Amino acid sequence: MQRAPFIEDPFPMLKVNTTVGELTLPDAFHGRWFVLFSHPGDFTPVCTTEFVAFQKLKPDFERLNTQLIGLSVEQVFSHLKWLEWIHQRLGVDITFPLIADPLGKTAGQLGMIHPTQGTRTVRSVFIVDPLGTIRTILTYPQEIGRNTYEILRIVQALQTSDAAKGFTPANWPKNEIIGNKLLVPPPQTVQEAAERKRKALAEKLDCYDWWFCTR
Repeated sequence: MQRAPFIEDPFPMLKVNTTVGELTLPDAFHGRWFVLFSHPGDFTPVCTTEFVAFQKLKPDFERLNTQLIGLSVEQVFSHLKWLEWIHQRLGVDITFPLIADPLGKTAGQLGMIHPTQGTRTVRSVFIVDPLGTIRTILTYPQEIGRNTYEILRIVQALQTSDAAKGFTPANWPKNEIIGNKLLVPPPQTVQEAAERKRKALAEKLDCYDWWFCTR
């Protein structure tokens, strides 16, 4: 049995049918980040609120060079009718693609279907970087809507960490101890630990201890 992908794995090559036509993932978004999120079903209240929330933040994701794409195990005509309903009743145009996966093949490959809870997808989130590497996977139960601001924050944190080669603390950029600073990755050898301690004592690094330094 093929295992579902995990963080740091390459996103599997998938041909998908969407509301904007056929796409091949991750190639369709090469050079960009993308957030793929699954929802249990069209015409359901929690999913409707999530799609509106993602659409409202779409400009913020785009500023981070990040594309949104949804998925559920339904036909494309169901997706189109649901998006039409959202436009007519809520006044919101959903402008990102939505994958139609009626047989659950794509969802199954990605581990989005709970093995004991029928054929509907759980609320999964995959955050994939411009090289097609899976960087984050989140899973929510069907009764809990996602915090789209947190998903946006994760993308920001990943991009910041990559650019600065540092780690982000809890609740970054509003950490209770160090605010919006980054953590220096911990030493991996005795020699690195000694060098870190020397720099801390010389005040070349802002450290609470040699293993807990910020920049």
